[in-house]
Amino acid sequence: MKIIVLKQNLMEAINIVQRAVMTKATLPILEGIYIEADEKVKLIGNCFDLGIECCVDADIQRKGSIVIEARIFGEIVRRLPDAPVYIEVLDGFKVRIECLNSYFEIRGMDGESYPMPPEYESEISLSLPQSQLRELIRQTIFAVGTDENRKIMTGVLVEARQGELKMAALDGFRMAVCSSLIKEDVNFKVVIPGRNMQEILRVLETSEENVTISLAGSLTSFALENCRIVSKVLEGEFMNYQSYIPTQFETVINVNTRELEESMERASLITSDDKRYPVRINLDDDKMVISSTTERGMSKEEINIENSGNAMQIGFNPRYFLDALKVINDEKIKVSFTSPVGPCIITPVEHERFLFLILPVRLKN
Repeated sequence: MKIIVLKQNLMEAINIVQRAVMTKATLPILEGIYIEADEKVKLIGNCFDLGIECCVDADIQRKGSIVIEARIFGEIVRRLPDAPVYIEVLDGFKVRIECLNSYFEIRGMDGESYPMPPEYESEISLSLPQSQLRELIRQTIFAVGTDENRKIMTGVLVEARQGELKMAALDGFRMAVCSSLIKEDVNFKVVIPGRNMQEILRVLETSEENVTISLAGSLTSFALENCRIVSKVLEGEFMNYQSYIPTQFETVINVNTRELEESMERASLITSDDKRYPVRINLDDDKMVISSTTERGMSKEEINIENSGNAMQIGFNPRYFLDALKVINDEKIKVSFTSPVGPCIITPVEHERFLFLILPVRLKN
């Protein structure tokens, strides 16, 4: 194999596929990036649960394949000058890398023994703009659970039905549900590991170029113009999240999103991550008082609201509130409180594309 490729293009491809490479594997080849030169240059990372392949334009002078240990390959290319990179496979799987006055020789591995991500005929597929899918993932991924004893909750539910694509995640303390209209009338329901969804989010761009989601058996793929991501799905039945969404509320307020976020940020400076000290919210006719008191000190501030319910005092872990507020683009939101000990719901004022649920923390007198 002998190729010439622009350093920037090669580095972008390495950064993408490296996310699917095992850092500590029983087989050294699994810690490598597979590189194949044929019609195009293809880079692949695969850890079985997640596989990523990325194509890059290059001058292919001799076809072939090789596997290079991902860490050293990435570090070398990252530090090369911004110029064309020459990569050649020599006898004995040695790899020569040249760029201007820089020269490296490193040991590679036989590409024939690399475990490829599966190729399959899709049973169901749909296409939507990358920006649309990116927003759905961004507004749910923060609520994914981390408890491996409840494996199904470490994933994101992806469900298509009646021209709508919906995602849901919950971890026992908060929940995120987001939806978006799609053109295809397809029906499916899968749970994709949260870690894999995080990597898909990093690859997606804020563009109107399409990404195609395809399903077959226990696999789901996300195909972009020069990149394909294959993820295994989690087995099991996702929780009936809709049954947790309350329909009756004691207090409902409208509030400016950024004002509430900034106030919560300031209150969290006092509470830090100490769960013993929640942020206290006092709701009145036209104002919300956000305060926190810990061994460090105290903070208190007021923001204006529109209140259509009773006065209330309730406490929250500020991080849970902030995680939700940070992914909201709307200027105003509606926050609906069931009771001082029941969940609250955050929804937009103008539409119904997302819903966030947060459980409160019991306040000590």
